[in-house]
Amino acid sequence: MNPDPKRQYEYHVWANDQLFAHLKQLPEEVFHAEVTSVFPSVAQTLGHMYMFERLYMAVLSELPNEEVFPKIPGWTEETQGKSVEDMQQLFADVTEQFRDLLTRTPDLNRAMTITHPSHGSLDTRFSDILQHVVNHGTYHRGNITAMLRQQGYAGVPTDYLFYLIEQQRDA
Repeated sequence: MNPDPKRQYEYHVWANDQLFAHLKQLPEEVFHAEVTSVFPSVAQTLGHMYMFERLYMAVLSELPNEEVFPKIPGWTEETQGKSVEDMQQLFADVTEQFRDLLTRTPDLNRAMTITHPSHGSLDTRFSDILQHVVNHGTYHRGNITAMLRQQGYAGVPTDYLFYLIEQQRDA
């Protein structure tokens, strides 16, 4: 299987949009409520997702580690105390940056080497890192669904199949 990286990314954006639309329909306190889970709240889970979206954007842009890693605390700080609407805007901003990068990157399967300060170097492809962004989002949207259920609320369907159905219906 070799999925289209841009389509996979658009699925990721669609799924996040579905989640934000759902969260805006719930009582405001649900977003910041403390739960026993992977993260202490829905808000903090989305904060983690956002920070990593920014990090992977920097990785795919091939910025040097010494430029990137000092920014992580600021990216984390950006999400503190935000409302659902504020958080959605942060995600929309990074989405536009990703789309711009995807437009400027003619070969999404190009080879690249990334270096992690603790784990060393990895020879990979641009599309593999982009797929990781999608998988990371899917994993944490699942965490958020579990947190919502703990609080007595349903999650929202964000499966890839639902994205494909919607795309076909809108075509």
